[in-house]
Amino acid sequence: MQKLIAANWKMFKTIGEAREMASDLVRRVGEIPADREVLVIPPSTAIFAVAEEFGHAKGFQVGGQNFHPEVEGAFTGEIAPRMLTDLCCTYALAGHSERRHVFGEGDELVGRKVTFGLENGLKMILCVGEKIDERKGGRVEEVLRRQLEVGLAGVSRDIPETDIVVAYEPVWAIGTGEVAGPEEIVHAHAFIRNVLVELFGEKGHSIRIQYGGSVKPKNCADILALDNVDGVLVGGASLQAESFSQIVKA
Repeated sequence: MQKLIAANWKMFKTIGEAREMASDLVRRVGEIPADREVLVIPPSTAIFAVAEEFGHAKGFQVGGQNFHPEVEGAFTGEIAPRMLTDLCCTYALAGHSERRHVFGEGDELVGRKVTFGLENGLKMILCVGEKIDERKGGRVEEVLRRQLEVGLAGVSRDIPETDIVVAYEPVWAIGTGEVAGPEEIVHAHAFIRNVLVELFGEKGHSIRIQYGGSVKPKNCADILALDNVDGVLVGGASLQAESFSQIVKA
């Protein structure tokens, strides 16, 4: 199983900055290790520029941070899945904590996005994770189960396991410098694995589970070595080619 090393650039980088970063990243990484898959998720304005820079580099992919679950229509400011695939995207995110907690997207909308994205040619990364009050209240498993069951409710059980990725992001660890400890990560990922097996049967053993939350070059190798950690979703440390290339090769 290839580890999925993904960079979420969020609302950073102009087209020129994105091109420069993508070019530098290709130069620094060189040949991607055989056990790695590399995904960069730029802001929508820079997706095509990054895809062009990756065009002649083997193994680099681009994804979309968000979309609206409709083919087209009067949805001012939104982007459709087919517009992302038209820009060479292979993946998209759904349920990122900022979409949930800053923009108010509920579990049902997240689930619609996951299903619609898959039906329209995208591989989907479903982000799940608890807030600090939910962890302190002993509700981690309750929150994760709800987000997984609702987020994956409409997904065909016949879908290739490589088309679905779950990213565990404890909300309290995103952009804070705090990282979940090894025991916390292992416990959460094991629970997610069990729920995936409940939902998808044996296929659930092969669905990749990423960890996201203040991943950096200095902790990445240790995180990737943990049970049921099949990749990382990187925020701040993915904005510089030097640091993200180190994570890719960790």
